[in-house]
Amino acid sequence: MIDISGVGVFLGLDVGKSAHHGHGLTPAGKKVFDKPLPNSEPKLRAVLDKLRTKFGTVLVIVDQPASIGALPLAVARDAGCQVAYLPGLAMRRIADLYPGKAKTDARDAAVIADAARTMPHRLRSLELGDEIAAELTVLVGFDQDLAGEATSGRIRGLLTQFHPSLERVLGPRLDHQAVTWLLERYGSPAALRKAGRRKLVKAIRPKAPRIAQRLIDDVFDALDEQTVVVPGTGTLDVVVPSLARSLAAVHEQRRALEVQIEALLEAHPLSQVLTSMPGVGVRPAAVLLVTVGDGSSFPSAAHLASYPGLAPTTKSSGTSIHGEHAPRGGNRQIKRAMFLSAFAALHDLASRTYYDRCRARGKTHTQALLRLARHRISVLFAMLRDGTFYEPRTPRLA
Repeated sequence: MIDISGVGVFLGLDVGKSAHHGHGLTPAGKKVFDKPLPNSEPKLRAVLDKLRTKFGTVLVIVDQPASIGALPLAVARDAGCQVAYLPGLAMRRIADLYPGKAKTDARDAAVIADAARTMPHRLRSLELGDEIAAELTVLVGFDQDLAGEATSGRIRGLLTQFHPSLERVLGPRLDHQAVTWLLERYGSPAALRKAGRRKLVKAIRPKAPRIAQRLIDDVFDALDEQTVVVPGTGTLDVVVPSLARSLAAVHEQRRALEVQIEALLEAHPLSQVLTSMPGVGVRPAAVLLVTVGDGSSFPSAAHLASYPGLAPTTKSSGTSIHGEHAPRGGNRQIKRAMFLSAFAALHDLASRTYYDRCRARGKTHTQALLRLARHRISVLFAMLRDGTFYEPRTPRLA
């Protein structure tokens, strides 16, 4: 808990892009500041210096420590002020206790300031982990932007249209650099066949030594399955190499970015806790850090599971029950990270046992993964709460 014993004024900031709204309260609750603050260093520093001169120690509190809240926190630190973070989920719950329903910047700033003054146990300090999380937020966001630029869906669509057998071989492997390299140079069935089996194996072996022969054998088996030429197939020689080059460039950027993310992740105090869980690699761990943090914003594992929409729901109407489904709402980043990590964890004995029991009870593959992801959320919550590493146990199916 943050020590507020020497604080002379609590300055709550509802941060915005061009301006923040500041609300200052003394320890006795007297309002000493209530106005917009331009998002610029000189204006912020002038207000902070004035408050420090008059009241002594200033505690600056925000509900967004990254993105648009980064500058006021940096200026506050440099000006000799204390800084703290009121998690957004806690802030919304506290706001319900105050009169008035209209959400305004002034009201939110007042709630933040008063919550810091009267409920300091709700505050989080901004330490090294938070600085790292702020940098991770930027890199993870960029990584997700790059993932959105990937053109694999367009390539798969074209191959499915003109040569479905070839798509079944190459489509699932488009994230492999050997496959994108192959399509950059031989984008159509005719070009692949003309190049010949031996030449292609030799060409991709440096990039895929273990699968080169098998991959090219599969490619030629697929080529032999289709003897007719679908009208328009000739356009693949123009379109597919261009799309493959774009895809390869995105993959290269993401590989380089993953190295940077991993380096930042290793410096975070919770990194080893998160990655000790089977299936949680660099990207899922980074997403969890920037969205969940240390989990202290969530009062229980059930609340954490509800946030990304991982609490299974059963659709029913009268006496008809249509099975379990994942809610459509929730934080998509966490949901995707937990689903992918659950799938990756199927090699783990405890996770596989839980998954197999779900399947034995009639659950589909997706429903079983949903239940496994939900179970892993509970384990993750306990790990973050206690700061402990993952301990494999055979789970009991509820």
